[in-house]
Amino acid sequence: MASKPGQGPDDPKGLIHEAYRIEGITEPECRSIFLDWALSLPGETSEAIPRLLAMHGAPDHPMSRVLRDGLEAPARKGRRGGRSARVT
Repeated sequence: MASKPGQGPDDPKGLIHEAYRIEGITEPECRSIFLDWALSLPGETSEAIPRLLAMHGAPDHPMSRVLRDGLEAPARKGRRGGRSARVT
């Protein structure tokens, strides 16, 4: 089976590669593609993202912004809600 352009260990389906090729793509569309990519990636996204950013460049592209956001730690960790949130 021949692979599509852009497919590789960091982008098995070629989703990120294709996102960079779509003219006029928006950031919300890139976030949707990113989620699909992250769920299909067999390894850690934090290891693949820097390589994808280096490969594709384009610092002002919406997908680059989404990838950089993917490197940031979540704003809040821990439980949300539960009894302590309901009882004052």
